Amino acid sequence: MIQTKKVIVVLPAYNASETLQKTYEEIPFDIVDEVVLVDDNSTDETLRVAKELGIIHVLKHDENKGYGANQKSCYRKALSLEGDIIIMLHPDYQYTPKLIHSMAYLIANDVYPVVMGSRILGKGALRGGMPMYKYIANRFLTLFQNIVIGQKLSEYHTGFRAFSAEVLNSLNLEHNSDDFIFDNQMLCQIFHKGFEIAEITCPTTYSEESSSINFQRSMTYGLGVLKVSVQYFLHKKKLMSFQIFK
Repeated sequence: MIQTKKVIVVLPAYNASETLQKTYEEIPFDIVDEVVLVDDNSTDETLRVAKELGIIHVLKHDENKGYGANQKSCYRKALSLEGDIIIMLHPDYQYTPKLIHSMAYLIANDVYPVVMGSRILGKGALRGGMPMYKYIANRFLTLFQNIVIGQKLSEYHTGFRAFSAEVLNSLNLEHNSDDFIFDNQMLCQIFHKGFEIAEITCPTTYSEESSSINFQRSMTYGLGVLKVSVQYFLHKKKLMSFQIFK
């Protein structure tokens, strides 16, 4: 705990057997109280590794439901365990768990209710092996969203995020997509509710074991980002109404 606030790390897992142990062993258990792993019907040994590591809260989807659906299960479980600070960490070791201290304390000390680990601040993305086409797309989409939404984030696409329970309880997450665009919808919901987001520089590691969506799905995600941004703008201006912002 941090100042009596319960800290829970959630791991949305899919075929993470090769990197799960390395990720788990770097989690700072001096402040982290619980770990929740949700397996999205992996085809590898993710469940076996999770049990060998002693992770108590392990959930498994009976079918592959998607990245967004995995996060929904993660957050529902974390909130049911009465977590005060919930940190979403990918178990593919793309992001270092060593930043959990910094992210959690910003929330525990009531500085910010949401903290994200940014790969774009500094030179972490390219140095860590992010493909150039993804880096360029990231920069373009982030610029577009900052203009349309009226914010100044360095990126909207990181998978390393920390939230206060207050934030998660206020969002209409169940109406979000079950696919990758869930992340982006969630950030737009957070801004719509008036919460501020902090960013810290996060080194990144891309490897063969790190999960990554292919080019076609990246294109689908990019178009989804443009759509969500426009929806946010129209809803904010009261020109149209969208369920995810209600």
